[in-house]
Amino acid sequence: MILQAIDKTGQVIEFDDNLLKNKITVLYFYPKDNTSGCTKEACDFRDNMNRLTTLANVIGVSPDSIESHKKFQQKQSLNFMLVADTEHKLAQKYAVWKEKSMYGRKYMGIERSTFILDTQANITHEWRKVKVAGHVAEVLNALTNMQK
Repeated sequence: MILQAIDKTGQVIEFDDNLLKNKITVLYFYPKDNTSGCTKEACDFRDNMNRLTTLANVIGVSPDSIESHKKFQQKQSLNFMLVADTEHKLAQKYAVWKEKSMYGRKYMGIERSTFILDTQANITHEWRKVKVAGHVAEVLNALTNMQK
């Protein structure tokens, strides 16, 4: 499965499943660029990147377009890859494309979720229905424990 992504330098690249191999990866799914919870989560990953990069790659995934990701990455100075999953292929693979409800209206969207993948892209840890506050600390703790 090949998707477009913005790498940490802002360049458009092709993203495929092979990029998830050979290094431990934190793959986190979020609903939408430039919204309050998603911005807070992305900035928490950004602010902890010095600690994270010694342990894993970080990749954010949402159904937003490459153009939206470019603006989000620039505005927030994000220092990790963002994948444009506009057709929800990656979200469906990880079962995070779900029916949601807001104000009585049902719609399909991303269930905020995070996965830690080993060097063979196997899931070792997962968090579903993530609450943003304190989540990156949980991920760091799990990664640190994997190193022991």
